[in-house]
Amino acid sequence: MTKKNQLTKESGLSRRSFLKGVGLTSAGLAVTSGGEIFAEASGDASVKIISPGGATITLEVNGKKHQLKVEPRETLVEVLRDRLHLTGTKIGCDRGACGACTVIVDGKNVTSCLMLAIDAEGKSIETIEGLEKEGELHPVQKSFIEYDALQCGFCTPGMIMSSKNLLDHNPSPNLADVKHAVRGNLCRCGTYPKVFQAVLAASKQNKGE
Repeated sequence: MTKKNQLTKESGLSRRSFLKGVGLTSAGLAVTSGGEIFAEASGDASVKIISPGGATITLEVNGKKHQLKVEPRETLVEVLRDRLHLTGTKIGCDRGACGACTVIVDGKNVTSCLMLAIDAEGKSIETIEGLEKEGELHPVQKSFIEYDALQCGFCTPGMIMSSKNLLDHNPSPNLADVKHAVRGNLCRCGTYPKVFQAVLAASKQNKGE
């Protein structure tokens, strides 16, 4: 008999019982009616462990709240497109490199293919569909049309969201500011000069010039 087994036998404690004890002393478990498991740590923080069946979350998108059940693996862009049918947000590289899926989350640009939907709960999400107000296009959208700042249009929603977020934080950008703002948005058609012109013109529209 090994020394480890001897000690276990003398103490009357099995390895499984020991691990159970450690788990239950460090966290209290609770199962909700939806099958979601919560592990409440001994401190103030709690860890949410999602069951294989998914979790019911509430997403605030373009000022509207949507309650839906998502799987742990589902990304924000998948939920926006497949569940909420907001297909303006595109899936390009699906690895956060092209910027086609850019949305604004709590005032910051986010590549939504890299964000899990469950991590977006409780945050304010803006997509291209939310820019139009009462039938009126956003100045950036108008300017993109006026300056012909798109060709195939696949990158355009993400490009517009990055540009809109720039103007939200900097109403009077210069060319360097615009280039920096859209540095994460790739355009395979090469319309960058037109994009820069459109954003600079939109900043003047915002100021009524």
